[in-house]
Amino acid sequence: MDCGPKKFYHEHDFDSRDHLETYFSDKPDMEFADDSLKFPMVNFNYTFSSGFVKGDVLIDVSFSSAIHHLYSACDIFKDIIILKVNEKCNMETSRWKDSRTGAFNWKHTSTHATKLEGKSAQVQDKDPQLRTAISHVISCDFENENITHPVVLPFADCITSLWILEAISKDEDDYMRNLEKMSKLLKPGGHLILLGVLNTSYYIVGGEKFHMFGFDESFVKNALRKLGFVIDYYSVQRRKNESKLCDYKASMFITACKTK
Repeated sequence: MDCGPKKFYHEHDFDSRDHLETYFSDKPDMEFADDSLKFPMVNFNYTFSSGFVKGDVLIDVSFSSAIHHLYSACDIFKDIIILKVNEKCNMETSRWKDSRTGAFNWKHTSTHATKLEGKSAQVQDKDPQLRTAISHVISCDFENENITHPVVLPFADCITSLWILEAISKDEDDYMRNLEKMSKLLKPGGHLILLGVLNTSYYIVGGEKFHMFGFDESFVKNALRKLGFVIDYYSVQRRKNESKLCDYKASMFITACKTK
């Protein structure tokens, strides 16, 4: 393992496939299943099935090439736009969307999504439905005021974001700037759904140690309130594994409504 300075997900070489295999695969010994697969999918299913988050356009700004949280969303949103700050993750996501050879197999999460919806007895493949709903996979850059510059996107009814803010933010001020830029893509009255980890500092991919900005519950709640969000739903799960590949203490899920 590299013992030098920690790398940044959006600035340095990142092995997207190794990350998926380590943290999101269906391997029997994949120790992160409760935190990286089950916790997100249960909470997203609850949120979208409740009916208070809805609309036509969803923008996803997430870390890595994860798409499993979007199975619940594709039943509601006609247009899902995925933004990626890392080009390798952009290509990995596009490979899955286009059903190209060598794409990561998300079948285990597709099956789980069907079970969460109470349709386990039915033969239903949610992969084609999600692929159809995803209209674009676009590169973005948080150094720009409009992170999708020069592309101008329609305002979203909902933004989903997994782990990206802690992966790209260096400190509290940086987190606030990045959160504000993301929130500008959301229309007033729309919902921001954040999935993150608490009190973290690193994660390891391909033997390389990468930076994670650590914060607690009060920080992220206050950050949202300062930007005009009202929190509708909040859930925390204490870490379920003991791996040394990352050092977070808990997973959090927040649904917040933009009031201005």
